[in-house]
Amino acid sequence: MAGADGIRIDKWLWAARFFKTRTLASQAVAGGKVHVNGGRVKPAKSVMVGDSLRIQRGEVEYFVEVLALADKRGPAVQAQTLYEETEASRMAREANREERRLLAAERSGPERRPSKRDRRLIRSFTRKDD
Repeated sequence: MAGADGIRIDKWLWAARFFKTRTLASQAVAGGKVHVNGGRVKPAKSVMVGDSLRIQRGEVEYFVEVLALADKRGPAVQAQTLYEETEASRMAREANREERRLLAAERSGPERRPSKRDRRLIRSFTRKDD
């Protein structure tokens, strides 16, 4: 565990397992995907216990409060003790997940491949050598 003076935000995000590598965490912070206490920060910004973070990974957005500091990456069970996600954030993620699942079910591909006859018709339709 780190001292009371804080730890770099990119290092904490990596230790809390929000990002697979510290480089990815640093790039996310530099790219504006991570906000500390409502403000955009740089990767070297120190995070303290009690800070609130907004972390965006792809389509998923987390709102968490820092409960503990760590500068080493440990097991996932230990990483989950470093932060607490807000209830609103958890509900929004669940709603977003359900919405994506429903959209994926709607846009199904073709039921089968075109037959030989279908392929000939497609070729004759798209061919412009009349």
